[in-house]
Amino acid sequence: MLSLATDLQIKKTSLNDFIALAKRVLEYSPNVLSGKEEKGNYYIYSSDIGNTKKFVRPINKLLFIPSSAGIDATEIKFREVIEKIKADTAISKEEEFIIDSFLYTLIQSVGMGLDLLVESNSSKKHVGNRFEELIRSVFDEIGVFNKKGVTKIPYETAEGTKYYTCENDLILSPTQDLIANRGIDPSEVVISVKTTSKDRMGKIFMDKILLEKFVKHPVKVMGIFLNDVQRKNNNNISFTLVSGLFMVYNTFLTELEGVYYLDPPPNASVPPYNRHIKPFSKLLSEDLHQLLSP
Repeated sequence: MLSLATDLQIKKTSLNDFIALAKRVLEYSPNVLSGKEEKGNYYIYSSDIGNTKKFVRPINKLLFIPSSAGIDATEIKFREVIEKIKADTAISKEEEFIIDSFLYTLIQSVGMGLDLLVESNSSKKHVGNRFEELIRSVFDEIGVFNKKGVTKIPYETAEGTKYYTCENDLILSPTQDLIANRGIDPSEVVISVKTTSKDRMGKIFMDKILLEKFVKHPVKVMGIFLNDVQRKNNNNISFTLVSGLFMVYNTFLTELEGVYYLDPPPNASVPPYNRHIKPFSKLLSEDLHQLLSP
């Protein structure tokens, strides 16, 4: 079997891959975690190994499932909810919470393992890659056609034509036929998948403007984020959504089709932010069908 550190850094292609990996981390972590600070709804875990002290990213105690057995039990409920969504059956608030909690636990377990076992800069890169792979796996589970996409936008320079590369983390398509299309169809949805909006939110708005001008038709664009909370001074937390700037972008640049979080920041639930920001489960349970309609 691969070492846990190696497993955490390898591409995952299915929900089952993430479930197995999360369970490995939750079975390993109690052996090395030695401290815990509680800040609001978050725990900050730490580990002392030899002369090295490591800290784990803030973990939302309301969402996180702390045991391998808990993942097994919640997986059964999660798959039942997914079947309801595939059948276009309404789900309850409790079932929406199951979606967010289960997926949050899978990716934050990966983040916890990377924080403990992998160098910091490499950890950030890999958790971002794993999050994108997890979200893609979820759309695979519910049967939504998806692909990665790259749009090259030309511009003129003194040396001739050059290209700005607009990378699309994920494009959702209502039909299989559109998957092979190199362009972006008006019925498709372009998604930016990031662990946090910090230093990235503005680019999503700008990419929407650029894509629409280039393809010459409206383009549906949304953001999917893990959270907007970070550790501060090792034993505290801070929230990183720049809410005022987010509203300025929506009001004066362009309006996204939606922004979705597994762990939304506190102000996401109050006006006017709640008109734009929702839990990820709302995308699956209510918004996706409408967004993929022509």
